[in-house]
Amino acid sequence: MTRLVRGAHAEVLVIGGGIIGLVVAWRAAQRGLRVLLVDPWPGHGAAQVAAGMLAPVTELQYGEEPLLRLGMASNERYASFAAELTEASGGRDIGYRQCGTLAVALDADDRAELRELHAFHQRLGLDSQWLTGREARRLEPMLAPGVRGGLHVTDDHQVDGRRLAEALLHACERAGAVVHRTEVTDLLVEHDRATGARLATGESVTADRIVLAAGSRSHLLPGLPPGVLPAIRPVKGQVLRLRVPEAYRPFLSRNVRAVVRGGHLYLVPRENGELVVGATTEEQGHDTTVTAGGVYELLRDAHELVPGITELPLVETGAGLRPGSPDNAPLLGPTALPGLVAATGHYRNGVLLTPVTGDLLADYLATGTLPELAHPFAPTRFTKVPA
Repeated sequence: MTRLVRGAHAEVLVIGGGIIGLVVAWRAAQRGLRVLLVDPWPGHGAAQVAAGMLAPVTELQYGEEPLLRLGMASNERYASFAAELTEASGGRDIGYRQCGTLAVALDADDRAELRELHAFHQRLGLDSQWLTGREARRLEPMLAPGVRGGLHVTDDHQVDGRRLAEALLHACERAGAVVHRTEVTDLLVEHDRATGARLATGESVTADRIVLAAGSRSHLLPGLPPGVLPAIRPVKGQVLRLRVPEAYRPFLSRNVRAVVRGGHLYLVPRENGELVVGATTEEQGHDTTVTAGGVYELLRDAHELVPGITELPLVETGAGLRPGSPDNAPLLGPTALPGLVAATGHYRNGVLLTPVTGDLLADYLATGTLPELAHPFAPTRFTKVPA
């Protein structure tokens, strides 16, 4: 832990050290700003559980076109972002893999829904290819014989969330950001402006701008005036990690996802033989307990999609919390409280939106102007106060 001097001042104080807080701190430090990031366990959080799919197209829901544009912009930056981060972190590879995604249908209803999604993609000019069940199984022979059709999206990729978090933490410190491993106990507000924070160590720090990137606990920060942020709800996701023995490789060649019994399921194969299976969607508050029911549900649905999965060793179970805003889109930029900037509410897209979030927030912190791409996601859309 870097020791602070009582009364320390930073140009940018980042509260929260998940991948979003880390990428904002890194990019701001690269701009020459004096950055202090405060988190008791930087690099932990939802990224430790996330499968790491970069899927702006197959994650698309109706009415989310602005979020699609943001996700596409971030996905287009990922190759150069990954290369730059690997170098900036001292050679830490983040597992970026351009593998594509295959979304499949297991019954007639799912096939009809997937057909509608394909038509929606075509209306938006997105690159997704319709496949018959036989064509889908030709791409992924381990799929169940009953697969009725699929969408092949070549521009959806993947990254390893854990390695991403580790690399960002090292890049931050190498760029000159101070990482203080403690907890923020209070936001300091003076004359209707956010001015700093009080820490669990008893120290207080001040800052020109404060970035709140505390995930699903962002709106719970003590000292935050009522109404500045909407409630960011925690959405629990249980995830399994299996190992594919050498004799079974390649088990899957790309990300595979499906809707099974109304629930979304994905399988993400890593080049190191790990297979990530997820994820449940549970509104259970801040509980991160792994349950027998959650594990059973994932294994049952995964077996229906890829029957051979039950032969693989199960090596880890886990649960994380997705930070969901009221409209499931992120909060990016200045809030109604002067001096306070939000970078939270990324819900299912935190890993995908990491590069673009870092760029947009660093632009704002360095220039005072929020880039146009971020305007639909201004936190003030919930408070009716202009940014």
